[in-house]
Amino acid sequence: MKYFFKIPFVILLFFSCSKEKEIYQSNLRYLALGDSYTIGEGIPFEHSYPKQIVNEISLIDSVRVIAKTGWTTDELIDTLDNVSLPKYDIISLLIGVNNQFRGYSIENYVKEFENLLVRAINYSKNKSNVFVLSIPDYGVTPFGKSRGKEKIYSETVVVDEDILDAGSHHGSTFYEHKGFIKAIQNNTEAEVTLDDGLKAVAIGQAAELSIKEKRVVKLSELL
Repeated sequence: MKYFFKIPFVILLFFSCSKEKEIYQSNLRYLALGDSYTIGEGIPFEHSYPKQIVNEISLIDSVRVIAKTGWTTDELIDTLDNVSLPKYDIISLLIGVNNQFRGYSIENYVKEFENLLVRAINYSKNKSNVFVLSIPDYGVTPFGKSRGKEKIYSETVVVDEDILDAGSHHGSTFYEHKGFIKAIQNNTEAEVTLDDGLKAVAIGQAAELSIKEKRVVKLSELL
């Protein structure tokens, strides 16, 4: 009778271990696109943020970094034009500080940044796993202070509205994410609620259904 109760326990333990191994050996692949901030200029690669992400998230098995110190958006685009990439599970994009440093126009940056965002989405298995990091304010560094702290702040922190809207066709915009974070930090109501998101999806589905069936579609049919 003792052995009868021990056998199921051993089997349960075996399947539990197998399940844990399945979960934590997912072999997710991560692609990091960017410039010197991405590669961690001046520090060992082990301390760069892409490598730290891999070290902290056990589900990620490997990272490929396509970045170079000094790159602007157009230089990253040129590089991506000449490489063939597979699909990745997670993708990050951080670029633009060198556009600001070289005095390139905001209008050109918006166009090229959206080009890169669309590419990142296309490289991804799931666009929900594409994330953009904002340009750090390097005006607080000794180098930045020597070049005009206020000017750098105004061009990297106080972001132009056109840049903020650059992600609007691909999910939440940059400023919507910033607003959501601020609401969490200050324990205030979010600007965009879950109900807003549900209705936005329903409107999109209604529009597609209307085109497909050539009729007026009421939201009440979907909500």
